[in-house]
Amino acid sequence: MSVPLEEVDRIAGLAKLQFSADEKSKFAAQFNQIIQYIEKLAELDLTQVEPMSQVGVGINVFRDDCVQPSLTVEQVLANAPARKLDFFSVPKVIG
Repeated sequence: MSVPLEEVDRIAGLAKLQFSADEKSKFAAQFNQIIQYIEKLAELDLTQVEPMSQVGVGINVFRDDCVQPSLTVEQVLANAPARKLDFFSVPKVIG
């Protein structure tokens, strides 16, 4: 399978990119190398390989969930550029 220059044009258009003719031919050659590599991988016999849901085997490490003292409202809002009562005041961004 080979990637024609028209396909490189289509991909560039989807990405809203513009390339010179030289760059397009270079990308086509690189795409072809990638496809050749994938085709080579497709030749492997994977019938004895069990499918994996994740690449790495790991476990999540969680800390104990315990209550700790928190900041007061005054401490939290001490450096706020603007506040309204006990809240941050920010400019309206949605019409």
